[in-house]
Amino acid sequence: MQQIIFFFLRNKNFLLFLFLFVISFMLTVNSHSYHESKFVTSANFLSGGVYSFKSNITDYFDLEEQNEILTKENERLRAIIANGSITNEGLPSQVLDSNYSFISAKVINNNYARSKNYLTLNKGKQDSLKVDMGVISSQGVVGIINATSNKYASIQSVLNTNSQVVAKFKKSDHYGTLKWDANATNIVQLVEIPRLAPVAVGDTIVTDGKSTIFPEGILIGTVSSFERKPDEDYYSIDVQLFTDMTSVKHVYVISHRDAPEIQQLEKEVENAE
Repeated sequence: MQQIIFFFLRNKNFLLFLFLFVISFMLTVNSHSYHESKFVTSANFLSGGVYSFKSNITDYFDLEEQNEILTKENERLRAIIANGSITNEGLPSQVLDSNYSFISAKVINNNYARSKNYLTLNKGKQDSLKVDMGVISSQGVVGIINATSNKYASIQSVLNTNSQVVAKFKKSDHYGTLKWDANATNIVQLVEIPRLAPVAVGDTIVTDGKSTIFPEGILIGTVSSFERKPDEDYYSIDVQLFTDMTSVKHVYVISHRDAPEIQQLEKEVENAE
């Protein structure tokens, strides 16, 4: 034990330098979205290693919170099983169909303080992940994959001003587009909802299912406030997210079996016009 202590005392300057260097390198990578995108897209082993290293450290201090989230998910699934509405894959039948499959992954890097935020996953092309696949947590929508390398994938977060997700009211099927105004990490905006739609605080917002990215009925959030000026035909609606985007760790990537065929057909129709 004394030898270990003497070792640290003899090399304290070098160890301090090494520690500060690692911290500064990690902060530099985290503060430049361009660097992050290039690292992941080009399958840069070093960046993936840095994210994994950082994730392993933060996971250790985050175990209690993540265990609580997983416990709540287990409670929800048990309730679904008790009600007899569960699929063979152990997923809620009311929001899924046989065209969809799910791939579990871990978030190893997460940005949420910018106007254009991204997350990095510890899985990539070798795990069958592709661009334009939807990503959800146990609580709701997280984002859409925008780039992949062999071992990693980048997600365009719902907290990104370029993000657009088709969403609807669970109670009425009136749908619009989910966007983000970059003002709060737990609030997004639902636009293009017509004045005829019944809107109330607390209404549940879910995915619409009109694309191959998300199945119908995946949870997004609840209406926290809304307004419509007398001379306007559409509501301005704030939606409080179910997913805590500042602490998301474990996610599911959604794969649509017929997505390539559907996308090719739609492309042919557009070209014909």
